[in-house]
Amino acid sequence: MTAKVLFNRPSWVGSEMKYMAAALERNRIAGGGSFTQQVQELLERELGVEKAFLTTSCTAALEMAALLLNIQPGDEVIVPSFTFVSVANAFALRGAKPVFADIRTDTLNIDETRLERHISSRTKAIVVMHYAGIGCEMGSILDLAQRHSIPVVEDNAHGLFGKYEGRPLGTFGSLATQSFHETKNFTCGEGGALLLNDRDYIPRAEIIWEKGTNRLCFLRGQVEKYTWVDLGGSFLLADLLAAFLWAQLETRAEIQERRKHIWEFYYARLAPWAKERGAQLPTVPARAENAYHLFYLLLRTPAERDHLIEYLSQQGIQSAFHYVPLHLSKMGRFFGGRDGDCPVCEDVSQRLLRLPFHNHLTNPELERVVGALGEFPSD
Repeated sequence: MTAKVLFNRPSWVGSEMKYMAAALERNRIAGGGSFTQQVQELLERELGVEKAFLTTSCTAALEMAALLLNIQPGDEVIVPSFTFVSVANAFALRGAKPVFADIRTDTLNIDETRLERHISSRTKAIVVMHYAGIGCEMGSILDLAQRHSIPVVEDNAHGLFGKYEGRPLGTFGSLATQSFHETKNFTCGEGGALLLNDRDYIPRAEIIWEKGTNRLCFLRGQVEKYTWVDLGGSFLLADLLAAFLWAQLETRAEIQERRKHIWEFYYARLAPWAKERGAQLPTVPARAENAYHLFYLLLRTPAERDHLIEYLSQQGIQSAFHYVPLHLSKMGRFFGGRDGDCPVCEDVSQRLLRLPFHNHLTNPELERVVGALGEFPSD
């Protein structure tokens, strides 16, 4: 029997076990160890951010962001409806109301031309997500945010090492978050990072990161004892996982080059197919540099999308839909979401299909995927 073409496969590059063994030999596998420091310094250096904090997940990084922004009950936070639930959850946990915004028809990023209508006197943050690792229109978004004195948070879970107008994603908002989940370009199973572009947030972020204590001040000899001084949480990533992640980031150029090959293979081979079938491939504006996180197709109808997922499965090829609109979920409706609020999001979510995309995907497997699509019966 022919092996399946997996939608995702956790990847490793060869040095992960070596570095994890080193962490064990150092007798430091909890958070805040030497591998944690190495990864944070790499992110700070390569991206040019003021400070990076490794966290247990991107969700945890978003929750740290909500604490840093002093989100309170009654506040409002604008979020794209087409994104992962953590983006809304992090702020709802602090008592805020998520206000759901629609997306663009080309990049599927938050529609910057429709943002201002959602701003009120209660708006305390705008959260943007760089879908598929393609940058949002950050120039327009930052101009709008600055006019209204509202901080911007970038959910950059898809976009590490992607760029917008030559500048790394994750460096535009006051705060940004990263994901190192097993589905991401670089992984440690579960992990994330909070990036700070405003130095004023660093002292309090250190305290929140360390469970609300001034432990880092104690370790630096600035206080005689450490104690509980603010709200916080158990956000530190285990150094054992940071060791795994360090091996991944050490070979970032090779990983990104492989993912670029996969993305460009799909695009080149499927462009004629998409034109013939009336399907849409990912759009990468000239001002954006792709992070090569995923590859999707937008089919003509929801029925065609569902039929194609089933057809590919019969060929031994795994594929998947993506986000269900947050505003139409049970919790989204609790916060006031209604049918028709985000028409582009509602339409796209029913027609989008993601193809297999991971670091171990081979050329023969890519040929199988493209070949199966070519044989998919046209209506």
